[in-house]
Amino acid sequence: MSKENLYNDEAKNKIKEMAEDIDFTMMATNLKKTPLHMIPMSTKKVDAHGNIWFLSNKNSTHNQNIMNDANLHLIYGDKSDMQFLNVYGMATITTDRAMIDELYGSADDAWFDGKDDPNITAISVKPTEAFYWDPKSNKLVNLVKIGVGAITGNQPDTMDVGTLKP
Repeated sequence: MSKENLYNDEAKNKIKEMAEDIDFTMMATNLKKTPLHMIPMSTKKVDAHGNIWFLSNKNSTHNQNIMNDANLHLIYGDKSDMQFLNVYGMATITTDRAMIDELYGSADDAWFDGKDDPNITAISVKPTEAFYWDPKSNKLVNLVKIGVGAITGNQPDTMDVGTLKP
């Protein structure tokens, strides 16, 4: 495993690349109390500042939790590509119509009564710290490396891991 710590623009780019590629995350709110409140969310975009954006219902439990404590945890995982991203951040809820229009897609009709639904909010998450695990090669190459490692007894170097500080 190669360890790589990224800062500032490199970190923002890595977060953007992985969050948009993996797309779905588990958003954990109410971090000071167990059980945590967790809900699957689809990443709508990662902006130039590294903020991760979602759409949400203003009456949802996670919106209520964010209004009480803006700290949250995003857990991204794509087991098929062995990519994992763990993001801690501060959330902000907005009802800015221009942002909601930008983020809204036809698949969101399953959750809202169109993009003009009065209950839609956008959540922006500003990452404060993140950790990632990202394969260096495609699955086949990694499997070969693991096989060779099993035969030789050497630990294969198949993943980049590191800390991201935006």
